[in-house]
Amino acid sequence: MSSEQAAIGQAPAVPAPPVMRPAMTRTFLAMMAREVRVIRRNFVSTFLRVLVQPLMFVFVFAYVLPKIGSGGPMSGEDGSFTTILVPGLVASSLLMQAVMAAVMPLMMELSWQRSISDRALAPLPIPMLAIQKITAAGLQGLLGGLLVFPAVLFIHADGQAPRIHVSSWAILVMTLVAGSLLAAAGGLLLGTLIDPQKTQMLFALVLLPLTMLGCVYYPWAALGDVRWLQIVSLFNPLVYLSEGLRAALTPEVEHMPTWAFSLALLGGTAVLTWLATRTFTRRVLT
Repeated sequence: MSSEQAAIGQAPAVPAPPVMRPAMTRTFLAMMAREVRVIRRNFVSTFLRVLVQPLMFVFVFAYVLPKIGSGGPMSGEDGSFTTILVPGLVASSLLMQAVMAAVMPLMMELSWQRSISDRALAPLPIPMLAIQKITAAGLQGLLGGLLVFPAVLFIHADGQAPRIHVSSWAILVMTLVAGSLLAAAGGLLLGTLIDPQKTQMLFALVLLPLTMLGCVYYPWAALGDVRWLQIVSLFNPLVYLSEGLRAALTPEVEHMPTWAFSLALLGGTAVLTWLATRTFTRRVLT
């Protein structure tokens, strides 16, 4: 104690305790571990939800119609249609699952109960909380895409087996990972922009057009005779995911150049993640 402090009866100054910075990595991993436990607990319902639509589509177009001798692209003995179908159905299932995994929980958390406020209390910056949601939804989307592979590979009529082989594991992994994160970031962005009371608009005005015009049932190059649609479809992220999987799984089918879908998937993921974190932060703080 200094003589001046003793003279005026003041206690000596106590140094402020060091500021404890939150362990963001540990918190992020703990939240992801919680998401994995939820996925594992709900695996059966997730499995059924993901598989119903592609399973029925493959059953009708690759098994029933060839069996009854229907004409069209699924007729023939070379499995050409099922070969085109495999990457598209995997891509559409991945995108649908990732978008819904990002949108539906967020809609509930932004409802009148505002349970998102509880998440915001975690020792994690709000933009990082948005990235955690994108990562968790992307993981569910990736799982959804992988679950579709057995159905589209093994359900077909005689002579309709798809010709599938991995031409590049690097392209396959990049497309699956970047595509799932792209879809999850887009889902989070939509979830922060759409009124929770108008969720049905998401299906009618966004997801259905994305799927029908996302080169799921035909390669992008086949749209050459409908040039305006070929150009418009470039604004559809599902096109790049479908074409990336075709390049990796069915390289003999004409597909978009590797640099084109790679740039769109990686660049689109970065842009949508940046936008989603901004809109998510705004919604949480208002």
